[in-house]
Amino acid sequence: MKNFIITVLLMFACVTALNAQDMRNNSYFSLFSDQKAVKLGDAITIDVVESSQASNNAETNAGRASNIGFSGSGTFDGSALPSGDLGVTSNNDFRGSGGTKTSGMVRTKIAAIIDSVLDNGNLRIKGSRKIVINGEEQTVHISGFVRATDITADNTVKSFQISEAEIVFEGNGMIESSQKPGLLTKLFHWLF
Repeated sequence: MKNFIITVLLMFACVTALNAQDMRNNSYFSLFSDQKAVKLGDAITIDVVESSQASNNAETNAGRASNIGFSGSGTFDGSALPSGDLGVTSNNDFRGSGGTKTSGMVRTKIAAIIDSVLDNGNLRIKGSRKIVINGEEQTVHISGFVRATDITADNTVKSFQISEAEIVFEGNGMIESSQKPGLLTKLFHWLF
């Protein structure tokens, strides 16, 4: 009877070990853990907060001046020779200045899908959003890699926490087409 009980316990231990589950799979059913997006196909919210500013100023002053002079006078057999002067002056002056200044600000939220899970646990995300208002179309594309530890409890991650982030804003419509030069302008720019 002892051998039978030991055999049953060993079989139960083997079956339990073979059917062990990942704790992340069980977290979806737990009352005490957050349901973070960590699996393929899970949705994640990206809080895009991007701000950039750049400025560059340059000023150059250069100058050069040259003076060469020659004068001569003398006498020959007691008579005075005509005197002569020769002078050459050169002056070169250059002043240049330039400056550039750019700034941009983007703030939006966009949902993305976990596209793949890397071996180290990092997640590749990919998502897009298309908004059309009165014929004006705006599309936002986002992709990159996120660490699972950067995802908050409400499945949100900031855009500056995305490595190799690619955020693209595209527009299409009347406003976008009115900002492009016309055919004649393009032709004149090409010719001249």
